[in-house]
Amino acid sequence: MVTAVSSLRIVPRYAEIDQQGVVFNGHYLTWFDEACTALLAEHGLDYAEMTDAGIDFQVVHSEIDYLASVRWRDGVRIDAVCDHIGTTSFAVAFTVLRTARDDPDSVERVAVRGRNVYVVVSTDTWAKRELTEDLRRSLYAAR
Repeated sequence: MVTAVSSLRIVPRYAEIDQQGVVFNGHYLTWFDEACTALLAEHGLDYAEMTDAGIDFQVVHSEIDYLASVRWRDGVRIDAVCDHIGTTSFAVAFTVLRTARDDPDSVERVAVRGRNVYVVVSTDTWAKRELTEDLRRSLYAAR
């Protein structure tokens, strides 16, 4: 059961828009990264402190399903929730909701769904390692 959804609000910048007038697909991964960091911070994990302690995490798998276009200056909310916690990895699911800037009713609609799988690594050797207790605690709070 999902109980700890974190939301990050964004307004697409001109530089994120492609020639088709929509957010370029690669920018969603950047937004997912920002939403993941915000999710963990909201649940007590300071990313800078974690990396200072010699721990980091890397994306090893991404999935993105595009359901509707996001355009320049639309209102965007990215919901993030941890949906898997393993021994050395975890996963975060993302939902990108769009409010069209020209929508008089300001209705949010799902535009993109995605998921990233992360592996925890040591910053000394970049070798895979187990989740720390602090990270595990934050992830459980973010479920």
